[in-house]
Amino acid sequence: MSRKPFFLSNWPLWLIGAFLVLWWLAPIGWRALTRDIFAGFQAPLWAAHARMSDLQSYWAMRAHSQNELIEAGRDLARMNAFKENQIQQNASLQAEVKRLEDLLRLPPHMGYRYEVARVMRRDIDTWWQQLLIRKGAEDGLAPGMGVVFEGGVVGRVREVSAHTAIVDLVSSRLFRMAANLEGDGRPFTYQGLHTLPLETPQGEVRDVPPGIPMSTGETRRIVTSGLGGVFPEGLTLGTVDVLEHGNDGLFLRGQIKLDPRLMDLQEVSVLVPIGAP
Repeated sequence: MSRKPFFLSNWPLWLIGAFLVLWWLAPIGWRALTRDIFAGFQAPLWAAHARMSDLQSYWAMRAHSQNELIEAGRDLARMNAFKENQIQQNASLQAEVKRLEDLLRLPPHMGYRYEVARVMRRDIDTWWQQLLIRKGAEDGLAPGMGVVFEGGVVGRVREVSAHTAIVDLVSSRLFRMAANLEGDGRPFTYQGLHTLPLETPQGEVRDVPPGIPMSTGETRRIVTSGLGGVFPEGLTLGTVDVLEHGNDGLFLRGQIKLDPRLMDLQEVSVLVPIGAP
């Protein structure tokens, strides 16, 4: 029995290779248009899948017994009372900050409004560390805006379409920003690290100034520095246990443990600057 020629027996690989070559040789404008058209067809499918998941969760909760619902209602009432107390304290603190700013004639801090968005899809593997959220340009989102949750920084908006947006997670190699240790105002560089599936997300800090006091076994919080205007100062990025000298022997570096809840987020908040178009 005669064997098929090499080209015919491996035609799928040749077809994929030809497609990739044509894609990289195509004009940038054509590639951008094709990507936008593909995203326009894909986004409604992911949105429908996310809404079906929400509906499934709703009917699953409806299946709980009456006693379970009563107990959940009591827990929710206690949480609401606690949140109401925090809101009142926050209003009091904001009034005090405004009074001090007026007294010292200081410019006000950059303000944000929180645009809450539902997570539609996660791409968390060796290559991609990103989220697809159910808010877009129609809701005032734009590339470069910060994304947060109750545990601190989630990431930064990378691409925006009409009703969806792609967020680069804080664990992505594409995410980089200025940060500092809590209680120390000297800035350094934070960048995400590749995280394999089922592993705890991590990042790293580089160019940390020497002489930062840190005891053996001590855990310090890494926070946003406020530089760049994307994130306000003091938001949690992660924690660090050890800082070691880098390759240059002058500055320090270390691995950062990120919040494990980043792998299972259901909702996030986008920081939209007040006054943004």
